[in-house]
Amino acid sequence: MIRTVQLTSAVALAFAISTPAVAEEAEVQSQASSPLLSAPPIEYTMWTLDNGLRVIAVPDDTTSTVTTSLWYEIGSKHDPDGRSGFSHLFEHISSRKTENMPYNLIYSLTADIGGTRNASNWVDRTNYFEQVPAAYLETMLWTHRERMANLVVDKEVFESERGVVKEELRQRVLAPPYGRLQRFVLPENAYDVLPHRRAGIGSIEDLDASSFEDALAFYEAYYGPDTAALIVAGNFQTGDLRGLVDIYFADIPRRKNPIATTIAEYEPELAAPRIVEATGPNVPLPVIGGVWKAQPITHEDAPAIRVLATIISGGENNRLADALIRTGLAVQASGSAPMFREAGHINIYALARPDQLVAAGEALDAELARLATEPVTESELTEAKNEIVAASLRRRETARGRAFELGEALMASGDPDFADTGLAQITKVTAEDVRKVAARYLDPARRVTIRYRNGPEDASSYANPVPLPDFGTLDPATSPVRSVRPEAERELPPGPLESPTVAAPKLVETTLSNGIPVVAAQTGAVPLVTVSMVMPGGSKTDPEGHEGIAELAASLAASGFHENDAQSIAARFENLGATFEGNADSDGTTFSLTAPSTSLGAAGALAAQIIKGALYPDEEFLRERDRRIETLRVTMTDPSSVSRRAARTALYGDAPYGNLPDGTPESLANINRSDLLYHRQRFFHPDRMQIVISGGMATDKAIAVAEAMFGDWTTPSSVGRIVEEAAGEALSPRTIVVNMPGAGQASVFAALRAPARGSSDFDALQLANSVLGGGSSGRLFEEIRTKRSLSYGAYSRIQGRKDGSVLTASAQTRNENAAEVARIMLGEIAKLNEEELREDLLARRRMFLEGSYGRVLERSTGFNAIVSGLLLHELPATDAGRMSERLAGIDVSAANAAARSVIDPELATLVVVGEADFFLDDLRKLHDDIEVISLDELDLSSPSLRKEGG
Repeated sequence: MIRTVQLTSAVALAFAISTPAVAEEAEVQSQASSPLLSAPPIEYTMWTLDNGLRVIAVPDDTTSTVTTSLWYEIGSKHDPDGRSGFSHLFEHISSRKTENMPYNLIYSLTADIGGTRNASNWVDRTNYFEQVPAAYLETMLWTHRERMANLVVDKEVFESERGVVKEELRQRVLAPPYGRLQRFVLPENAYDVLPHRRAGIGSIEDLDASSFEDALAFYEAYYGPDTAALIVAGNFQTGDLRGLVDIYFADIPRRKNPIATTIAEYEPELAAPRIVEATGPNVPLPVIGGVWKAQPITHEDAPAIRVLATIISGGENNRLADALIRTGLAVQASGSAPMFREAGHINIYALARPDQLVAAGEALDAELARLATEPVTESELTEAKNEIVAASLRRRETARGRAFELGEALMASGDPDFADTGLAQITKVTAEDVRKVAARYLDPARRVTIRYRNGPEDASSYANPVPLPDFGTLDPATSPVRSVRPEAERELPPGPLESPTVAAPKLVETTLSNGIPVVAAQTGAVPLVTVSMVMPGGSKTDPEGHEGIAELAASLAASGFHENDAQSIAARFENLGATFEGNADSDGTTFSLTAPSTSLGAAGALAAQIIKGALYPDEEFLRERDRRIETLRVTMTDPSSVSRRAARTALYGDAPYGNLPDGTPESLANINRSDLLYHRQRFFHPDRMQIVISGGMATDKAIAVAEAMFGDWTTPSSVGRIVEEAAGEALSPRTIVVNMPGAGQASVFAALRAPARGSSDFDALQLANSVLGGGSSGRLFEEIRTKRSLSYGAYSRIQGRKDGSVLTASAQTRNENAAEVARIMLGEIAKLNEEELREDLLARRRMFLEGSYGRVLERSTGFNAIVSGLLLHELPATDAGRMSERLAGIDVSAANAAARSVIDPELATLVVVGEADFFLDDLRKLHDDIEVISLDELDLSSPSLRKEGG
């Protein structure tokens, strides 16, 4: 098998020394302060129906879609006593069936027309939303009426969704090593008397204690037009929307016995500081940190608290990174300040090696004390403000994003204008405001110190000593239990309206003065632009034993160049409101810069200097390499991460595609700075670079920016060698169990080799796979989650690659259910392989894929990602606009042929990671030839997956 050869450090260093100096006129001034950014206000129309329903219209004729979202001012703070997680459970229940919609019809009503839907629950609110082609606006309004006025809450849906929510809790909270810390420990100790202290996702005990009757009472008590706001954004006429809203919502009565949704209690100050010593299973690194009480989102101190939180932990350049990460005292550090309508809190913590935990805690304390006594610099202040505004600008790039900005503002403050006025308040925060809130809210006398380490699951170890208040119960429901009407009596959803005509963005292809190809498109009006620099190579060029070079070279490129260090570079980008990142996948490296159009020139100049002259300073390189080694060890406690990585190695063996892009702890330890310098000189090369630029800027101006960045770039170094046929020969399928004692859940992962991205049958395979596991209307989701509540989700996807792709199916479940999930997964793969797909099914799946693809193209980052992927796979950029045409050309026979050739259970490599004692015997009933590997003997760099002697 062909492998690339490791260049000696001496030769690589010689190349590094010969690198031309970067032009001094573009030198970074890390402390230079940029002008304050602003976001264009969100234009909308709002009115209120007689029944209390608030309606917000956000028309946008540049998109072909419409987002309908219904927001209820009902959140986890309204969970009844002893029923934590209930508003979240009800969010699941109210998406399932109504008098005129049988179970899960909402999935097909959206997916089968190329749309998507979901719902979410948080402290202050619950929302339900769809994004569909604009012609289906009326259809979606009808579904929202159904769920508001005609919801069916019965035992079937209650039991099914309770099971799903319990799986979600296990997957998102109990299985990850720090899930309990984030969802249980912190809120429990952030509040004393408010219901915010309970976990929004609930607990297994409270979910088990709940009943179908509780769900009926919750619906009757809280759900009605008088607690709701309908926000519609996209391509429609406001006058038309008014008429439709009157038809579908005006006659829905208010709640019969309304319960106030506001909470009168006030969170008291902490009486005295205290220390919490919490434990949880499978915690690889201990945590030191704290939690402090804060204020409601509308409090006069809230803007300064938001700025303070950003200075502490926002972006790459922040106080935690400076005090803990760059000093090597912590592996990870995190801080946030969630604020709600009644209260808020600040949490800050770090993950550190046991021998550095005390020092990390002392450094954290010293940094917090400094914030309370010394004003932050003007550069820090501007940087934090611009980060907050830029984040809002990125959300406002799409109509759906603007709808969500308004919805969150309305639910948290009572006023949709808070989306704009809240940003305006941020810009007025002074350095003294930040110092004052740091002194008041981060006072050590008001701190609950949190220490979290490996140990038995013990809720008493983090219990708040203040007794949990009684949050009240709901009166029993008085309305009769509804049922789905017989099919002949159901009201049918309305059909589509006329589709608006929307011109697709014009793609301009040209070259810079030095011949670098450029693809440019103006994809929107929001003043935000994304520039992607694409270069082939990627992890398939990593030498054996040094896997991770390409990814490190990309992600650490901004660690220093020409007398500018990582901190000054990050500060400059964030002052400009820009984000810059590099990453490498199997086939290449992509650098992505997103910036407001007003600061794109300066941000682009900085990005160009990094790509041309990254020097990877020793101190920064060594510190980050060691941090990533520790992070990978944390990752190896996550069953899904282990299964995904093990499957890749099993599928490709020692072929170049078997290289793990982020490496292994052992391979990272073998990499030195010279390796990265050599990779940068050979693979970050003008002879191979292609540029993609899109967003809210005219293409001629965008091309001029690219010319200024790279038009004069030349280099004397030759290009690096890229291996051909990186997939290697197909290996025999395997069934592998990785035994992970104490794992909270098991991961079930099946992988099949697939044709290259550019092959003639790739699109047909995409279509066939969408039947198997495409979204919530795929068969895996239907069989594993919807019918059996065995997992929070089950999906399949194809990772397109230049020399050979991979199809994967995955689900996470309880250890006891792992064998059953594997049986169902392989059974659905076999079914798709054996049956004849029908044209009516494929027609719906074509619309599903077209819609999914179109939504990605709406954002400049998504547009660039799609075009960059095409270029890396040596496909024309124009293919980005041909998805509908390509799918239309796939007939039934082509889809069936693709399924026959690839989606075959006999060709699948199956990897199950979890506590094997629970499922191994049952799994052997499916496959008797099972390789069982303990986690401590697992070697992801070896084709055998076993350490030597294992």
